[in-house]
Amino acid sequence: MIIDSTLSDQENLKLIANRFGLAIATDLSQYDFVKNQIQKVTYQFCKMHRLLPLEQNGDTLVVAVANPFDLKSLENLRCLTELSLKEILVSQEHLELAIEQCYQQKQDAAAEAIAKIGNSGIIDLRSESDGYDLLDENVDSPVIQMLNMILREAIQQGASDIHFEPRELGLKVRYRIDGVLQQRHSPAKEYQSQLITRIKVMAQLDIAEHRLPQDGRIKLRLSGREIDFRVSTIPIVYGERVVLRILDKGNIVLGLEHIGIRDELLKQIRYFSSLTEGIILVTGPTGSGKTTTLYSALSEINSSEANIMTIEDPVEYKLPGIAQIGVNPKIELTFARGLRHILRQDPDVIMIGEIRDPETAEIAIQSSLTGHLVLSTLHTNDAPSALTRLVDMGIEPYLLSSSVVAVLAQRLVRTICSHCRYAYTPSEEELLEIGLNPEECDQLHSGKGCEACFDSGYKGRHGIYELMRVSNRIKRQINTSADALELQKCALEEGMSNLRREGALLAKKGITTSCEVLRVTRGCEEG
Repeated sequence: MIIDSTLSDQENLKLIANRFGLAIATDLSQYDFVKNQIQKVTYQFCKMHRLLPLEQNGDTLVVAVANPFDLKSLENLRCLTELSLKEILVSQEHLELAIEQCYQQKQDAAAEAIAKIGNSGIIDLRSESDGYDLLDENVDSPVIQMLNMILREAIQQGASDIHFEPRELGLKVRYRIDGVLQQRHSPAKEYQSQLITRIKVMAQLDIAEHRLPQDGRIKLRLSGREIDFRVSTIPIVYGERVVLRILDKGNIVLGLEHIGIRDELLKQIRYFSSLTEGIILVTGPTGSGKTTTLYSALSEINSSEANIMTIEDPVEYKLPGIAQIGVNPKIELTFARGLRHILRQDPDVIMIGEIRDPETAEIAIQSSLTGHLVLSTLHTNDAPSALTRLVDMGIEPYLLSSSVVAVLAQRLVRTICSHCRYAYTPSEEELLEIGLNPEECDQLHSGKGCEACFDSGYKGRHGIYELMRVSNRIKRQINTSADALELQKCALEEGMSNLRREGALLAKKGITTSCEVLRVTRGCEEG
């Protein structure tokens, strides 16, 4: 072996390539077999032997290998294909990405499979354990195959949730993609109970209990990538409704610079998150990216000199170097109780998943006043309303003005698909409705809808943010009256850019549409 432990993986790759006269590749997506999903051997063979056929030139098969010393695997491939081999050296990481792309499910595969599945071949669903690879198709039960294909398709399409909804005439399957539910499949009525049972088995729920809601978790793999599913079941008129929240660690990108915050706001948020005491609140509806924002802030201030502790419901992503506690009502581990014990652990920074009740709010306030930086979330429409909500909970205004340093409100708008994006001339009414002057903007953009965006016209999401700094003037207003409209008026006069204005700027740049801005900022108009 010529591996040098003092060198990086890339340097060792170059060393091996020079020694054996091999070419090095990084991007395998443009090779014929990968691009067109041509599969010369099985997924299990590629995964086991750490290689992937890329293209065929006459009697020569070009193959990517991560371990050129494994001559036995190469000989097996030569015997299977009856072709001579030309090896290309790649890193393990790039090889796994290419294998996933080559063997990933085709767009309409799940729909075709559901349409073709008959009534035969259904077996006992309780024998299968979780944790298997979703790309492994060595499964006999059509119900398990059907569910695996639905899960794979949802992950590949970037869905955040999968809804299994019993209706009078059958089961409906919908995916939430970029914050909007989209109808996908309608399996036959006779498969409803078996699909739901399969999900409950995987989540280790009670399959005999159909009358009470249940919660569980599933851990699966997709080509070496671990993916968690948070499972919730609830009884309705036509059966049990199941929602799977997809927690894909490979999709989360932490860091304030990666979540779409404008440079001016980014500097202010970094300043507030570097303080040693005070409360920073992040507000917005469910699914607006509040947890990602908090995690990004924590990842930036995380160091060996800081003791950072969190209490969440549940812990969605594990952060290295940070002590995270999951709320558990069954054993009376609530936000308030966990927070009291966290304070005995000598923390510097505390993150509270959500302030839900007066007791949690009071402990958070006291924590900030005794020298801790506290980050938390609230469900309010905009930044000024967060302070009003805390006063409604019974928190004294003078305590709020002494402890809260900033409130960040946020939304996620869908971005226009780059493949079908087009420009058009908007009407004056359309521009004025989102707060743009017709003289400063003569065109907007939209999406026609194409195969890449599943005919929605949108692909991906972008954050819009409203940051209210609790200045001396706003502190005086809180002590006088914590009315949301008055607080908003003060903040706007001090230069705060509200959510509608931030969304309008994205529409002006051609990143999103005016309809999308209006959709996510309803109820956030200037008072």
